[in-house]
Amino acid sequence: MADPQGFLKHRERELPKRRPVDVRIQDWKEVYEPQDPDQLKRQASRCMDCGIPFCHSGCPLGNLIPEWNTFAWRGDKKSGIDRLHATNNFPEFTGRLCPAPCETACVLGINQPAVTIKQIEEQTAENAFAAGLVPPLPPERLTGKTVAVVGSGPAGLAVAQQLTRAGHTVAVYERDDKPGGLMRYGIPEFKMEKAILDRRIDQMKAEGTRFRTSVEVGKDITGKELRDRYDAVVIATGATVRRDLPVPGRELTGIYQAMDYLPQANRAALGEEVADQILATGKDVIVIGGGDTGADCIGTALRQGAKSVTSLEIMPKPGEDRPEHQPWPTYPMIFRIASAHEEGGERLYALSTKEILGDEDGNVRALKVAEVEMKDGAFEEVPGSEREIPAQAVFLAMGFLGPESEGFIDQLGVPLDERTNVVRDNDYQTSVPGVFACGDAGRGQSLIVWAIAEGRACAKGVDEFLMRAPSQLPRPVNPTDRPLVV
Repeated sequence: MADPQGFLKHRERELPKRRPVDVRIQDWKEVYEPQDPDQLKRQASRCMDCGIPFCHSGCPLGNLIPEWNTFAWRGDKKSGIDRLHATNNFPEFTGRLCPAPCETACVLGINQPAVTIKQIEEQTAENAFAAGLVPPLPPERLTGKTVAVVGSGPAGLAVAQQLTRAGHTVAVYERDDKPGGLMRYGIPEFKMEKAILDRRIDQMKAEGTRFRTSVEVGKDITGKELRDRYDAVVIATGATVRRDLPVPGRELTGIYQAMDYLPQANRAALGEEVADQILATGKDVIVIGGGDTGADCIGTALRQGAKSVTSLEIMPKPGEDRPEHQPWPTYPMIFRIASAHEEGGERLYALSTKEILGDEDGNVRALKVAEVEMKDGAFEEVPGSEREIPAQAVFLAMGFLGPESEGFIDQLGVPLDERTNVVRDNDYQTSVPGVFACGDAGRGQSLIVWAIAEGRACAKGVDEFLMRAPSQLPRPVNPTDRPLVV
């Protein structure tokens, strides 16, 4: 345990300060200032080392949170990163990008602000990297077995690193020019600088993982060719089929999917040339969708100099406190303010888009919206609430439906369920022997912690399939478990 009286002496929840808004919107750097080490220790000391640590149940990875809180309080960097890596391949990713369901399950959070678990995780990882405590871990021997992992998001990277360290020869296929999936071309630089991702990719390369970028499986290489070339194939493509907005005027110019807009902005922020880049500069921008992707669009548009930014969400505005039907330790749907929301723009709730209006040149000029309310499980329009909101750019950030089945998934012949996710068994194997699926491709759109957890668990199933023997790799989750947050 850390300080037995820490939660009594330090009742305040302290996080590093975010850089001033007028400063940070001028660049693409991460929004937080460096954290005072004494502040980190104070927060770590607040951990109660509960007899039943509910934070474990809140985390799909089963992170050993009280243990590395203790090491953070002691300043023991080596032990801290070892306990983090015992359950999580990439704590520097989750410490930045996870919504922290562990914190809403924190026992201290019943009647005090929860321990800053996510920040302690991120800083523990960063301190370890700075001290040279995250070396490559190549296998002592090779098994002679080969694995193809299709997709290089958090699930694909986790399964690849686990299998590489088990001694298998792993090749990760990625259709983009660099690995990382949405962490590279979806998550803006101000949430996670890509040097953080590249640092971990370099470690994986040094361990022996091979990356085949700019290769679209299904076109450049077929599913059959993968099966013939490798002893096992893992589908880790994510859920990339985007939800659309089927309303009149959808065909107008100026309406874009968020995942067409954000990757271009990421490339430009890193100094790459982007032909015909979608820009929000000087425009009234509307973002449809109130989740993380919508917030990413808001922060990006503001940095590009948008005239105004309005976020639309069809659901009613959440309350400040836990709803009665979402008691501790469940993850509550409450009103949250991301860094992008601090930077500007207006957030509107309980609004449905009826029509997209255009000008005489075929460009979007406004959205016709109406207020809605939930009745008997369905949205009904509030009479007389219709109005127009001006817009010269509209970004659709309404989530994803499942993996793209056309191409190599069809070529592999693996079935999809009613939610268009890849069907797999408890060992993450599909009905095609030697073909596995993990992450959002099999689970549906979910959290980064679920992706990493599934990648780690899937690696165990692949290892046992290849070696025809029990695996020493861990199994943190079961595919029948459902996410705390979608």
